[in-house]
Amino acid sequence: MTFVRIDGIPHHIRVDGTGTSASTGAGRPVCLLSGGLGMCWFDWDLVVPLLAPYRTVVRFDRPGLGLSGPGPAPAHAWPTLTGEAQRIARVLDAAGVHTPVTVVGHSLAGFHCEAFARLYPERTAGLVLVDSSVEEEPRPSRAPALRNAATRACGSLLAGAGLPRALGPLLRRTAVRTVRRSRNGRGDPAPYDLVRRAYSTSRSLRAALAENATYRDQAVELDRLRERPLPDVPVTVLAAHADGESGARRWLDRQERLAEGLGGTFRVAAPAGHLVMLDRPQDVAAAVLDEPVRPFPAGQEEERTHRR
Repeated sequence: MTFVRIDGIPHHIRVDGTGTSASTGAGRPVCLLSGGLGMCWFDWDLVVPLLAPYRTVVRFDRPGLGLSGPGPAPAHAWPTLTGEAQRIARVLDAAGVHTPVTVVGHSLAGFHCEAFARLYPERTAGLVLVDSSVEEEPRPSRAPALRNAATRACGSLLAGAGLPRALGPLLRRTAVRTVRRSRNGRGDPAPYDLVRRAYSTSRSLRAALAENATYRDQAVELDRLRERPLPDVPVTVLAAHADGESGARRWLDRQERLAEGLGGTFRVAAPAGHLVMLDRPQDVAAAVLDEPVRPFPAGQEEERTHRR
């Protein structure tokens, strides 16, 4: 594991797989994994072993989440879509990645990774959206200043009451079990010591609240950003599905429309809940590995070996 400062904030970064060095990706394709709202690097632990023999895999924690340091002062802490796309670029720089990468975004991070592809087309080899957030007609938040003030106050109140230390890990475990129980009947595979380190701090609570508060703003920002074309790279939308779940068919329809709108391939992971990387890690890995590898710039070795 590595810690690097990006805009003065310590960011936790992990690089796995063959070819992990200061010249990451010189001989092997690279993929970057970014988790959804409030999630951590270890939420990809079941996927990474399936990718590492064929890809160099980069993971990171956004400010306040996982092992990364807290974000800047509250007045400047609100996440923006452009800021998150820039963060991905800075993480790749810090990891020594100078070749195009496949960016893989789950849930809210689907917004971030699509924005990265549109803002940094020369650095994008492919885009994989894992049960990504979808907003067909996003509307901006009303009274954002009031919302931000309320979010700050809520974070301060809950942190002051000791909620993160007392209940943070339990709430994380309960949320994961709830999402998975209705589909696969399995709990949280993450080791408890990692869950405790990541979710028993006020910084993780404040970060999750900030991401939730700015969700609609990021959806609106992405809608505007879609005026920029996507690079000519493969796009895959992988949707979770579980028979018998309320609204499952409507969710699949929304995900399929997302794939059509992006000119991408639509795939279904089943049976799976929203945390596809936990329920069907093999489907996430296949979505990455089945995408053709974009040739590296002249003078660099190209890895053409695929799993199949």
